[in-house]
Amino acid sequence: MRLALVVLLGFCGFALRSECAPPTCYSRALELSKEIMTLLDRVHTSPRTKTCAEVLPTIFIDVHNSCITNKLRDFLYVVLNHPSQACREKPRMKVLKGKIQNLYTIITRICYRDLVFFSDDCEAIDTGHSRPYHAEDRLQILQEER
Repeated sequence: MRLALVVLLGFCGFALRSECAPPTCYSRALELSKEIMTLLDRVHTSPRTKTCAEVLPTIFIDVHNSCITNKLRDFLYVVLNHPSQACREKPRMKVLKGKIQNLYTIITRICYRDLVFFSDDCEAIDTGHSRPYHAEDRLQILQEER
């Protein structure tokens, strides 16, 4: 009886600590984009990789933007073909390359029709500032014209 109670309590404790559902394509892409942005911040601020980051273009990853695939592809090209061999071999740069390749693969192959893009503002990926979306205003104008 005690053994069954201990096993049951151990299982309940494990079940509470584990996630209830496996990650979806969307949740994994969102999580990976946050990880990449955090890693990019470290690459830009760390004294070891600051010189390597000077070559990297500015990118603000938004998985809801339809331009993300082209921008990720271009960013990955720069990381893969970094002018400095020493930078290509740095651990943080290798991790960055791997995470960007994973996100690009998830967006273009694994989750190819599962992701919904809310904008096509390519400038927002470069600057981090998106244009306001005025769909409600347009709808109101169309309704008033009737």
